[in-house]
Amino acid sequence: MQYNTLGKTDLKVSRLCLGCMTFGEPDRGNHAWTLPEESSRLIIKHAIDNGINFFDTANSYSDGSSEEIVGRALKDFMRREDVVLATKVYFPVGDLTEGLSRAQILRSIDDSLRRLGTDYVDLLQIHRWDYNTPIEETLEALNDVVKAGKARYIGASSMHCSQLAQALALQDQHGWARFATMQDHYNLIYREEELDMLPLCYEQGIAVIPWSPLARGKLTRPWGDTTARSVSDEVGKNLYDGSKDNDAMIAERLANVADDKGVSRAQVALAWLLSKPGIAAPIIGVSREHQLDDLLGAVDLTLKPEEIAELETVYQPHERAGFK
Repeated sequence: MQYNTLGKTDLKVSRLCLGCMTFGEPDRGNHAWTLPEESSRLIIKHAIDNGINFFDTANSYSDGSSEEIVGRALKDFMRREDVVLATKVYFPVGDLTEGLSRAQILRSIDDSLRRLGTDYVDLLQIHRWDYNTPIEETLEALNDVVKAGKARYIGASSMHCSQLAQALALQDQHGWARFATMQDHYNLIYREEELDMLPLCYEQGIAVIPWSPLARGKLTRPWGDTTARSVSDEVGKNLYDGSKDNDAMIAERLANVADDKGVSRAQVALAWLLSKPGIAAPIIGVSREHQLDDLLGAVDLTLKPEEIAELETVYQPHERAGFK
């Protein structure tokens, strides 16, 4: 495993971050495909054994049970100081409503710390932009969470570039804790973030930790193949159904490059992301150990300039997707 510094923080993170939406009791929340605790622990332990130290969950995943499972596993398998633990706030969980008001943020971080079994998280991220709460209220509350020692750093996720710029300006103006990371939607078949968000993050020293780096599995298998999860995945349909023809062309080129190199499609798709400046650690999700083993190979895979060009040149503009 390779490691780098997460933006301007003092956190050393593995080049791959394990996304924890897969882990959660299937009878809690909206996803019946999540893994119960025993199965989740096996994958978390396997990730740790292979050098992953960066774990990303959210208060809303499986109605809080993702945080519970991840917290217990990490406590059993790693020293707290060796873990970089990230969670999020915005979506409703239990009796906590949606949003980023001061009351919601302060309640959410306390609930997350209790479920995770820790005194602090390394990274607290806002899961989406809240149009119903003044951004100043949100940012000041996040600053207070950092000052209280409940989060070491704060991060943003999936918003318009102009919104991030506005938030950064307010944080600088008031001397509040600054967003250190951006978790955005970015992969080989969705590259709209290259227009404005990625240049801003690079200029500001904000680490990018893309979600859906494999386009919810579309970049891991022959185009058109489905899984039980993909058939029922309404979010995935909203993200990608409007660009099928162009995406299929890119997927074909991905398969060609992978075949020529004798590696998997997933490895090439991740290696392409890792080649981009400012990309700290794509967030990968797996439900089986062998899937993780395959993805780990991307860290040491180098693509030639002509291979990158083959993957990129047929891309056409897409409608913005993944945020409000």
